[in-house]
Amino acid sequence: MKKILAYALIAILSFSLLAGCSKSADEKKIVIGATPTPHGEILKIVKDVLAEEGYELEIKEFTEYAQLNPALDSGDLEANYFQHQPYLDSYNKENNGKLVSIAAIHYEPLGLYPGKAASLEELQDGAQIAVPNDTTNEARALLLLETIGLIKIDPDAGLEATVMDIIENPKNLVIVEIEAAQLARSLSDVEMAVINGNYALQAGLNAATDALAKEEQDSLAAETYANVVAVREGDENNKKLLALVDALKSDKVREFIADKYQGAVVVMD
Repeated sequence: MKKILAYALIAILSFSLLAGCSKSADEKKIVIGATPTPHGEILKIVKDVLAEEGYELEIKEFTEYAQLNPALDSGDLEANYFQHQPYLDSYNKENNGKLVSIAAIHYEPLGLYPGKAASLEELQDGAQIAVPNDTTNEARALLLLETIGLIKIDPDAGLEATVMDIIENPKNLVIVEIEAAQLARSLSDVEMAVINGNYALQAGLNAATDALAKEEQDSLAAETYANVVAVREGDENNKKLLALVDALKSDKVREFIADKYQGAVVVMD
């Protein structure tokens, strides 16, 4: 009987130690989801910075950004890094989500890139311009087109503008709504396309050097569409997630972004 009790005690202690070790490991491991470019590339540098602080960063890359918020909502991720606040707000509204931003890290200027037409002057009556088909990015694209005088949007539409809100279109442009990830591939079929920064980078395009027009650093868009780190509501003050934010804002990461992307990704001050 004494031996049985001793073995039982040893088993309980061993389980307690293992549970304690597991909890400790969980407190030092961060699972984050991101799109490959530029977010996944930036996170590889963040991983090195966090390692110096004793944290392990596991990066899960998603090629379709529509999958990232559901993965965070379901608990498969502890954070994600790919979206701007209007997209996050739209997701929460449409899915009864409870995701929150804990930091704005950078913005990627949306750009208008040449396709069959090489310049704005070459745009003919009835020319096709492709834009992202998701609500927030379509509005953003249309506002960029308005900024350069191609169209005028109903001012009441704001960040939910669609093609139905175009009130002036002097060139009778045909706005073609395409899934964001396919926009760069559409350039050979349309006169121009407004492309998200991450997908432009994946296609070898840089808004600072290749775009005919882009969102400027001092624009409202830069602030409105800054890319954020999102977490589940209640995790805003989680120590390891705050360490993740500090790493993303570190000098090492800022220098990497400046050197790597040459203006296609701009760090928020």
